[in-house]
Amino acid sequence: MRIASTEKTTHPVLIFWIIAGWVGYALLPWYGVEEFWTFDWLSDGWPSEADYAPALGLVLQGLKPWLLPMLPALAAPLLVVTRRKTDPLYARVLIASGAFGFAWLVAQGLGIGLRGFTADWLAAIFGQLDDRQFGMGYGAMITASAFLFLLTQGLAARGLVKGDVFVASAIGGVIAVVTIFVFFPIAKMLMAGFVSDEGGLSVGHFLNRFFDARIWGLGCLTGGTRCGVAWNSLFLAVLVGIITTALGLAFALVLTRSGFRYKRVLRAMTVLPIITPPFVIGLAIILLFGLSGTVTTTVAGVLGIEATRWVYGLPGILIAQVLAFTPIAFLVLIGVVEGVSPSMEEAAQTLRASRWQTFRTVSLPLMRPGLANAFLLGFIESMADFGNPLVLGGNYDVLSTEIFFAIVGAQYDQSRAAILAIVLLFFTLAAFYLQRFWLGRKSYTTVTGKGDAGVHPPMPRGLAIPVYLIVGGWTAFTAVVYGMILYGSVVELWGVRNNLTFKHYITAFRVSWGENGIRWTGSAWDSFWTTIMISTIAAPLTAAVGLITAYLLTRQDFAGKRSFEFGTMLSFAIPGTVIGVAYILAFNVPPIEITGTGLILVISFIFRNMPVGVRAGIASMSQLDKSLDESSLTLGANSWQTFRRVILPLLRPAILAALVYSFVRAMTAISAVIFLVSARYDMATSYIIGRVENNDYGLAIAYSTALIFVMLAAVGLLQLLVGRTRIGRRTAHSTTTGH
Repeated sequence: MRIASTEKTTHPVLIFWIIAGWVGYALLPWYGVEEFWTFDWLSDGWPSEADYAPALGLVLQGLKPWLLPMLPALAAPLLVVTRRKTDPLYARVLIASGAFGFAWLVAQGLGIGLRGFTADWLAAIFGQLDDRQFGMGYGAMITASAFLFLLTQGLAARGLVKGDVFVASAIGGVIAVVTIFVFFPIAKMLMAGFVSDEGGLSVGHFLNRFFDARIWGLGCLTGGTRCGVAWNSLFLAVLVGIITTALGLAFALVLTRSGFRYKRVLRAMTVLPIITPPFVIGLAIILLFGLSGTVTTTVAGVLGIEATRWVYGLPGILIAQVLAFTPIAFLVLIGVVEGVSPSMEEAAQTLRASRWQTFRTVSLPLMRPGLANAFLLGFIESMADFGNPLVLGGNYDVLSTEIFFAIVGAQYDQSRAAILAIVLLFFTLAAFYLQRFWLGRKSYTTVTGKGDAGVHPPMPRGLAIPVYLIVGGWTAFTAVVYGMILYGSVVELWGVRNNLTFKHYITAFRVSWGENGIRWTGSAWDSFWTTIMISTIAAPLTAAVGLITAYLLTRQDFAGKRSFEFGTMLSFAIPGTVIGVAYILAFNVPPIEITGTGLILVISFIFRNMPVGVRAGIASMSQLDKSLDESSLTLGANSWQTFRRVILPLLRPAILAALVYSFVRAMTAISAVIFLVSARYDMATSYIIGRVENNDYGLAIAYSTALIFVMLAAVGLLQLLVGRTRIGRRTAHSTTTGH
């Protein structure tokens, strides 16, 4: 009986977090150590040296007394290690120690910085502080995690989410990381907009700069030369959203409602720009339509007119962004167009509706969610795009480039950058909510549990002809653009010396042999390997956070679930440019001081791409019957075992989709990366932008071409591993041949 009692009161998860908390507090450096993983800190005076000492070492030396109150909070859980979970004292002690420890750690981190107290009212209450502290390190991170999960275990013992420790811990963990890495940076950015030149907070200062004529001016409509950057960005984004949605729908119709023979080639052409660095298309546009471009010089010679720089400005940015973002609209719409039930369309034709009436009154209304999402994505991507406006902008200023120059230019005006980012965030969130309002609460469900082996009717003839012309013309243009990219990478100097050469590839990717073996001597290798490393680290973490969040949203019911979902999806509506500025403002000073490190790049990719993992997981988990979970729980497994052994094996396509998408996006991202890279951690896209700014187009295009082939390999691997989902519908071919 005694042994049974001991087994019932053993809490391995609790013991793990108690040990983790003590390790973080008593053994690991409390503050950030730059070379942590080389363990040099073990030989640099640890644990007595203040720069490398753990919190306990600092307290014992009489330093940093504000770390002392966390000691009893770590000790208290030891009192209930052997108590049953049903004992009221068990939950009370864990909740009290976890909540107090976590709250105190956050409060002292935010309240004391590089110059002592971070607020005047703290100094007024406690007096001037003659000490300071730097950004938190791994010791603080592990101790904070221990306090958080002690709190969630206590809440589970009190009956939260039916007493499930894994679910309570997952909810607590996701809320914590989203708050720290999404809400906190956005809040810091909002506050930076109110900081006056004297350093204080001022609403008047914010309003004066927010309504600046350079942002909202309408000079271009009243006889002036320019409009404000806000209107420029809005006009461009609306145009891009409309055009990319229309083109994406045209491609989707050709692939699903026509007898076009080369659908695989067409699909490959539509997806190709996704795996291309976003500004590379802008470079190709310059090679075609720039002052020395092929088309420009040819037309000027034939017509006998002088070549102009017409492509620099709105026309060039529009062409480049439509080329870059049409594939995103297509990928959204192809699933929606395929998902429209053929039975509904056949029913309409049975009632003697023409093909055009069927398409206009049945098919098109059921595509509204896809059209709305495609427009929203095109709008947000255009707002956030940095590379193409930088390359092709000319005198057409947009918010993303203005934010960049406010941060990295000679002015270094954080307040202006924050205000511009707030305007950008306002536009994207407004578009997000207008989309949801337009869709309303109507049901667009067409795929049910009933069999549906119908065949989609062909497009009406009046629609098919213009759709074919548009798709054919745009595909040919895309092929020419990519041909120019390949050609531009092997031309010595475009427009001057057109002889073919591989010198750009050799300069970027030279490899030599030395006494110590292979040496990566090309100028691009450092940024290439850094990009591969950062992307490889970020991808599985992005997928993990996204899938756990999706599990909570689809399989669990808890208070505040809608707010939880909004918080996890907020980064979807936040452009990368805003994320970059917010991270600089939030993580350049304590308590989290990671600017210039590889860690900030990994974190930015995780929370920028997390919504993709969430949506992929929700889509896949929604197709899994909850009876699978219930059977596992009935047989004695807990939620963690059920998630790991039952659900995850069935989510392989969603996992791979999240992994590869996250990897590709991390490899090709530029809007947030351009603010966060450093000399040590330079990414491929920022390196290429640097070459473009130095007019070294050949090297920039060669590097971009190499990245395209790396992305092609990644996408090919995805298609090989995932394959294609078969809905079980007949095709027009099988109907004709009788198979």
